[in-house]
Amino acid sequence: MSEKAMTVDDYLDGVDPAFRTELQRIRALVTELVPSVEESMSYRMPTLKYKDRALVYFTASKKHMSLFPSSWAIEEFNDRLEDYKTTVHAIQFTLDKPLPADLIEDLVLFHKRQIDEDRR
Repeated sequence: MSEKAMTVDDYLDGVDPAFRTELQRIRALVTELVPSVEESMSYRMPTLKYKDRALVYFTASKKHMSLFPSSWAIEEFNDRLEDYKTTVHAIQFTLDKPLPADLIEDLVLFHKRQIDEDRR
C-alpha cells in the first residue's frame, strides 16, 4: 500500500489483490447509491465525498479492512455491527466476514441524509 497515493486508483493498486477486490466492491456500491460522489484522498485514505464532505473513507491493513461511514451511522446501526470490531469512527471487517451490501447501503444512505440535513 502506497502511503503517497495521490488517487484512489493509486491506493488500490498498492493493496493486496484480495483486499483490493473487496474495497472495489464497496467503492462501486457507494458510487451506485450516490452517483454524485467525488473521489479523493484524505488522511492518506480513499475518500468518497458528497456535497464537498466525506461520505465514507475506506482502508486496508495487513489483517483487516476498515470502513469509516461516520460516527452517527455507526451509532445508528450499532445493533447490526455487533459481530464487527468498531471504534467511534470505523468498522473493521475481513475477507472472512465482509460487510453485507445492505448494511453498507444503510450506513451510506443514513450518512447522506445527515449531510443533506447539514448535520455537523
